[in-house]
Amino acid sequence: MTMQRGRLFAGATVLVLASAVGVVVVTKPDGKSAPGGTAAAAEATLKTPSPTSRTAALNAILAQRATAVLKDDVKGFIASVDPKQPKLVAEQRVLFGNLRQFDFTTLRYFVADERVAPTMIQKFGKTAFTTRVMMRYELTGLDPKPVQTDLGYTFVLRSGRWILVADDAIEEALSEDGHRQPWDFQPVKVVHRGTVTVVVDKKEIPMGKKIAGISQDAVAAVRRHWPRPWNGKVLVVAMPEPRVMSMHWTTGTGNGWTIAAKAVTLYDGEPLSVKAVAPVGSRIVINPAVRKSLDEDLLVHEMTHVATVPTGLGTPTWLVEGLAEYVRCRSIEDDPQWTVDPYRRTVKTKYLPSMKVLPGEAEFDANGDRSYGQAWWATEYLVSTEGVKGMAALYLDLAQHGVSPAADATIIKKHTGKTTAELVTAVKKFRG
Repeated sequence: MTMQRGRLFAGATVLVLASAVGVVVVTKPDGKSAPGGTAAAAEATLKTPSPTSRTAALNAILAQRATAVLKDDVKGFIASVDPKQPKLVAEQRVLFGNLRQFDFTTLRYFVADERVAPTMIQKFGKTAFTTRVMMRYELTGLDPKPVQTDLGYTFVLRSGRWILVADDAIEEALSEDGHRQPWDFQPVKVVHRGTVTVVVDKKEIPMGKKIAGISQDAVAAVRRHWPRPWNGKVLVVAMPEPRVMSMHWTTGTGNGWTIAAKAVTLYDGEPLSVKAVAPVGSRIVINPAVRKSLDEDLLVHEMTHVATVPTGLGTPTWLVEGLAEYVRCRSIEDDPQWTVDPYRRTVKTKYLPSMKVLPGEAEFDANGDRSYGQAWWATEYLVSTEGVKGMAALYLDLAQHGVSPAADATIIKKHTGKTTAELVTAVKKFRG
């Protein structure tokens, strides 16, 4: 078989609920929380805005927009958008239409922190106020609880009323993976199949249906080979826009190599801080360049990351990627017409002789193909000696308690009876 290059361990986006004055929680009309009033928010006026009153007024406007999405009220959504900018109004209408494609259990926006944007003041005047805005939401049937990302909005006080005049002033100050969501670009279509939801360009619905079918098959493959429970619920993004939840589609040193897909980890917390909370889940994002020729085995690899993220993030890279490759290869050989023997021979003859350590981030960065092969073979070895359930028990222990290389070594010794160095030696000798 020909190896699909570019499988990537979840580039985690870390997400903290910043406190703000006047935050209004908005849920579905049949939910428990009462939505903010739309008309009152749009007409909120300030004579001499203090920071507190400004935050309260902007949070009211943001609550109006969230309520409008849930109630399918496009007029309420764009009521605070600058009518003097037809292009911005049109873009916000597209945003509204895209958001309506998704089923939100909970949705709210709120002011986080002020950001200095001199160009906005030059363009719109001294009352221009630029802020990071948090979007905290839960997608029904996909997210077990809310996740959070950030936006950048500029408002201007005009005739005693705050108006949204820009949504792109502080792109460089926002979270790299988080703030470019699937709904933020061209019109989209959301396709459902089983437990899978796929987001595609509105013009590519047939492709979306095809990817949904492939994705559902990939979910089934992961369930066959990963012994821990997983509900199979996942959002797959397959859009032509390369910026969705990403800035780069290459990695490694030198010329690098192409990332075909990645699993982006989601959190409920501050996007720009170090991870301090457990992950909520993941989204799979497909490289636009390969979305039309997507293979099931690539999705199986990424689906494995989605299935294992809820167990914790302490597992070292070699086992995270090794498990994903193990499940991928086993799923290929579920079909009697296919085999991974060519890959197996390459690993044994080309990649194992040079193996000195269990590959970490530095090794993956230096030579991704070699590191994926070594990681896969290490996982195959563990399954041969500990059984698939034993390998999964090691994975879980590391996920929950692997806080350092020393801790990893202790956990590996407990499960395998080997030091890390002894494990490397055994993996190199393993013939499969």
